[in-house]
Amino acid sequence: MNIHDLPALGAAIDEGLFAGVTTTTDGHHHAVVLLPIKPEKPMTWKRAMNWAEKAGGELPTRPISALLFANLNDQLDPEWHWCSEQFDGSCAWYQSFGYGGQGYDRKRFEGRARAVRLIPLTA
Repeated sequence: MNIHDLPALGAAIDEGLFAGVTTTTDGHHHAVVLLPIKPEKPMTWKRAMNWAEKAGGELPTRPISALLFANLNDQLDPEWHWCSEQFDGSCAWYQSFGYGGQGYDRKRFEGRARAVRLIPLTA
C-alpha cells in the first residue's frame, strides 16, 4: 500500500479501522489496522497471543497500544488489554484504555485482548 493512499483515522481499511502509522525497529513503515473482532471474555496472555493470530493479526506492541489509545480509544473497552511484549519470564505488558497507562502483570492473569494487522507501506 502507498503511504499517500491512507484513509482518515478511524476509517475502514483491510477489514478493520485505520489507527495510524508505526515504524518498526528495522525502519519500515506500516499502517496499523484495528481488527473488529474481540474475544467474549478475558484470557491469559498466551491464550490472547494465540487468539490474535487465529483472528488474522497479532496483539499490539506497547507503542502500537499507545497509538490505539491516542487515535481509536472510543473503539476499545476501558479495561486493560494485553500487549505482545513480555516483561520477563512470568509477566507481560498491558495497556489500560481507561486511563492510558501501561504496566505489566502475571501472564497467567486474565485480561482483555484486541488484534491488529500491520500493512507494509511504500513511499
